[in-house]
Amino acid sequence: MAAAAAAATAAWAQRLAGVRGLLLDVSGVLYDGGDGGGTAIPGSVEAVARIKRSGLKLRFCTNESQKSRDKFVGLLQRLGFDISVNEVTSPAPAACQILKERGLRPYLLVHDDVLPEFDEMDTSNPNCVVIADSGDGFSYQNVNKAFRVLVSLENPVLISLGKGRYYKESDGLMLDVGPYMKALEYACDIQAEVVGKPAPAFFQAALKEMGVEAHEMLSPEPQSEAIRKSSDLVTESKRSARPGFLGRARTEVSRTGEHRTQ
Repeated sequence: MAAAAAAATAAWAQRLAGVRGLLLDVSGVLYDGGDGGGTAIPGSVEAVARIKRSGLKLRFCTNESQKSRDKFVGLLQRLGFDISVNEVTSPAPAACQILKERGLRPYLLVHDDVLPEFDEMDTSNPNCVVIADSGDGFSYQNVNKAFRVLVSLENPVLISLGKGRYYKESDGLMLDVGPYMKALEYACDIQAEVVGKPAPAFFQAALKEMGVEAHEMLSPEPQSEAIRKSSDLVTESKRSARPGFLGRARTEVSRTGEHRTQ
């Protein structure tokens, strides 16, 4: 057994040669949300600490859109994770930058707790819709208002913070933003602009923030494919987050938090 462990360690040392950084998903990979803030997945706190001790640059990539980054990081810190706001890449700030650059005024179909991320945005007389995981905010009235904004525009713009279908919380599966985004796409005959995973630009921005190139990230496949595939990969998030999952992190986007029943 000791010989096998030594061989495995040597194999991973070889694979890590030249690797400078790692991107990690969060929800469903490091923790499961739920009442009371959720729970850390067993082994995940130790895995993050181990990655940081390794000297690899680390960035947390999340489509979390029910909390501001400050609240999100505070939650993870209370669960025991060594994490700071400046280590997190999330879609809301990227969306704000797009809104500013294009002079867009959004109707915000987002969770109340993420509204502070948009405090500097002009939301009067909206000429676009920004949709995110709004939770209970996905009422008929709110979704229909977003629909009315879009159909009233000559060139409707729908910006979606991610496009996940569902995710896992401690009490079961929850619909994500994707089904609501698709409903608006269908009703308005438009295509949403996705900000966040799995858009390649989202991961490229994270790499830029880390100061590393794609070829310096951990991946077993050609780098041109790794970013493209992103977290759309159907992967085994639970196995990725168990003790020793550093040895299982196979792409530079880590593992998806999407949960599928077997």
